[in-house]
Amino acid sequence: MNLEAQEEQSRQLSWQGRGIIIMKKRHLNNFAIIGTGMVGTAIGFLLKKAGYEIVSIADKSAAALRKANSYTGGKSYHKPQEVLLGADCILITTPDDLILSVCKDIAQSPLIKGKYIFHMSGARGLDLLEPAKKAGAAVGSIHPLQSFSSIDNAIHNIPSSYFGITADTKTRKQAEAIVIALGGKPMYISAKQKPLYHAAACVVSNYLVSLLNVVESIYQYIGINEKDAKKAYLPLIYGSLKNIELSGSVAALTGPIARGDAGTIEKHVAAINVNLPQYASLYSSLGLVTVDLARKKGTLNPRQAKQISDILKGVINHELTK
Repeated sequence: MNLEAQEEQSRQLSWQGRGIIIMKKRHLNNFAIIGTGMVGTAIGFLLKKAGYEIVSIADKSAAALRKANSYTGGKSYHKPQEVLLGADCILITTPDDLILSVCKDIAQSPLIKGKYIFHMSGARGLDLLEPAKKAGAAVGSIHPLQSFSSIDNAIHNIPSSYFGITADTKTRKQAEAIVIALGGKPMYISAKQKPLYHAAACVVSNYLVSLLNVVESIYQYIGINEKDAKKAYLPLIYGSLKNIELSGSVAALTGPIARGDAGTIEKHVAAINVNLPQYASLYSSLGLVTVDLARKKGTLNPRQAKQISDILKGVINHELTK
């Protein structure tokens, strides 16, 4: 092997080691993106950065297209069918409720045959892409297990995130290649598992945000402003997350329920019922989950567990009979 050939082989191995499949190893080169919100735009930017070409983007919003174009360089269209020409792979990154209608639209074009079509819904299966499959396309789903508050935030957060892949044998390798090119880590989720997989993601992300908003509301009720409340509770959250990272969720549990302190729980319930009754049921429902967790940890005996559960169930039953 001459020096030039050795250098070329070394270059290819280097790029493959970085998760980017190139030359003969890479079938998908040109991408189209339908839906230029935060996720679609960020995905397009990262794919372009990885060496793929974003040939076209589509969205009903002219403003969204202008912004996405600045990140991806893709030619802008308003109709989904218009993005098919020149693209090996089409990513549908619209809201879930629009995926099927977009798929039906592009499936009417003869250009659909032989394309790869992926949607990025966390909860929905491949049935949404059935029209494209019947028209001769290969289909799959790639879902980034991450939360995004802006395009730049998404660009920062996507690399190193896990991606849920739902795909048949034909599309599995291509889906994995896309995830690796994005700097992500693939994991495989069956279509049947997707609703539970996505529900868990909502609990850990969306519901955590909701819980922290409740915390801020309680602090504000007792006279602590939002800024100071955030400064107070964030170190507690970071400490809890570090404990979970090091020891797991069961071992990381602390607090009055883990200690079997029924008297403190009674005081919590009484104070919430009087001052912020809208949170009484939430507090008690989460408390019952925590009782089970404390039993798993082994710090709560059956008598303590029943005593605390009875207090919390009393609140829930009272709410139900209102």
